[in-house]
Amino acid sequence: MESTVVASPVIKVAAICGSIRKASSNRGLLRSAIEICEESVKGMQIELIDVSSLPMINTDLEVDGRFPPAVEAFRQKVLVADSILFATPEYNYSVTPPLKNAIDWASRPPNVWAGKAAAVVSSAGGSGGRRVQNHLRQIGVFVDLHFINKPEFNLNGREPPKKFDRDGNLNDPETKEKLKEVLQALHGFTLRLQGR
Repeated sequence: MESTVVASPVIKVAAICGSIRKASSNRGLLRSAIEICEESVKGMQIELIDVSSLPMINTDLEVDGRFPPAVEAFRQKVLVADSILFATPEYNYSVTPPLKNAIDWASRPPNVWAGKAAAVVSSAGGSGGRRVQNHLRQIGVFVDLHFINKPEFNLNGREPPKKFDRDGNLNDPETKEKLKEVLQALHGFTLRLQGR
């Protein structure tokens, strides 16, 4: 009798940063998430998707049912992802312009966000990004994203001790462990949502 080895499904995650600064601590969270997955979260692969090249949303740019090339490439990456990981600062109690622009482009018909699991992490001052996360979750309702509820990840990146180096790289072991918990929760929720 032969035994069959069943390979574990690999979850493809599109990671999107709400900040386009190179030394952004939120971009650093995503770089760290990629490293954590490679080291200790089996069955999850994260790709950081750059949104800085997207033009401001303007439906005049849609010609004959086609999007501008940068938008089409972005939409395709979101479409093939199983889930989404957002990392974003908070601007005026809300979502950053680059992130909102990306969300809007990907929600144009056909909506490529629909039915996907999502998680959000934030590094911001004061509240650690709680308000932006709440607003992003509200937007997610309309575009049919399904956010994990726990664990929450709100980091006051300015509070001592320093958690990031001057290039925005996460260097705090405790924070990395909390980020790992978010990734594990996203992995499990994505599998449940897909019925696997």
